[in-house]
Amino acid sequence: MIPLSVDDVRRLAPGELTARDERVTGVEIDSRRVGEGDLFIAVGHGREYVDEALARGGAAALVPDDAFAALAALAGAVRERSRAQVIGITGSVGKTSTKDILAALSRPHARTVAAEAGFNNEVGLPLTLLRIEPDTDVVVAEMGMRGLGQIAELARIARPGVAVITGIGPVHLELLGTVERVAQAKAELVAALPEGGTAVVPVDAPELEPFIARDDVELIRFGRGGDVTLESFDPPHFAANVRGTRVELEVPFTGEHHALNTLAALGAYDALGLPLDRAGDGSPAIAFSRLRGEELELPGGALLINDAWNANPVSMRAALAYLVRRADGRRTIAVLGPMAELGEDAPRYHSEVGDAVREVGVDVLIAVGGGLADCYGGTQAATPDEAAALLRQQLQPEDVVLVKASRVHRLERIAEALVGAPAG
Repeated sequence: MIPLSVDDVRRLAPGELTARDERVTGVEIDSRRVGEGDLFIAVGHGREYVDEALARGGAAALVPDDAFAALAALAGAVRERSRAQVIGITGSVGKTSTKDILAALSRPHARTVAAEAGFNNEVGLPLTLLRIEPDTDVVVAEMGMRGLGQIAELARIARPGVAVITGIGPVHLELLGTVERVAQAKAELVAALPEGGTAVVPVDAPELEPFIARDDVELIRFGRGGDVTLESFDPPHFAANVRGTRVELEVPFTGEHHALNTLAALGAYDALGLPLDRAGDGSPAIAFSRLRGEELELPGGALLINDAWNANPVSMRAALAYLVRRADGRRTIAVLGPMAELGEDAPRYHSEVGDAVREVGVDVLIAVGGGLADCYGGTQAATPDEAAALLRQQLQPEDVVLVKASRVHRLERIAEALVGAPAG
């Protein structure tokens, strides 16, 4: 991290500060990760771990009056002292995977800091910025939201020069009400760009159009008919046309949804001025964050696709289509839980996912959560543990299994239960 003095910390983040050094060179909110030179910020019950953080060599520990305000102020100060180009990525689907792809493509050509996992809220975004070093060239920041104004606030701290919106879909409807308002919230990232900034947006998101009309910002559209288009995808071979330049990559994924995410990443990569003729240098290193389509070989030859991080109607359809393509004739099992925050139309969206299950031809369906079998079809399991037991009974060698639901339902427990459980 670009160092901050203890006086900077005291000025920017009021609270109870215990300092052992005159400056801090890192920030942690998990006492177990604290090392020499770090400032430990107590979030929530973190005040109970101040002594532990200092014992691990922390330079200082802060129990802030307002933890979120403290993180934002410190992150803003580090950002202000950096000349790095910041890319903000948001969207209803694919933002973490797009972040992972862009970071991998950028690293061979620029000193890159990228958000860990899905760090994208009022805690995660500042923690990303607080990893900026004096020689950092590029920061790939992810920005999530649950309501209007939240992305605007994150962008105020990060000050991005490039904005990426991966897609618009029916998410957070419980709070926002309509897909149009989802688009309005995501477009706050474009509104925050400085004059001369660049917005990378999908071709097929008409809901965005009223909110991204800026004459002083360059628009790069990705997808069919756009500025960045897919020419061919025959894994591991990927080819795209990036504003007139053919780009070829060797990629370690097979999902078509990741091919679309790669188009968005290439649009941002080009906006950064990185060399298109060498974009493939980093593509073999693409690695997706945990629980985003992780593929795990199970004893007996079955394959588990652990996509339990989150779910919405768009990502559910994409995951089901990928399940069948990935199986390539092998028997398929989908273990699906609820999709959260869909508002009053939640039953309809769940029923549409059930239609998708039948359309793509999934062989076995286990619905996790009360009443979901009425929407999805298949066998009902009340809890993840019950679903894991049912899956063990049905699992055969060579099966391909998808586990997916909104994060709050913790279906990753099913995957954890299966590891080490033989198929057959």
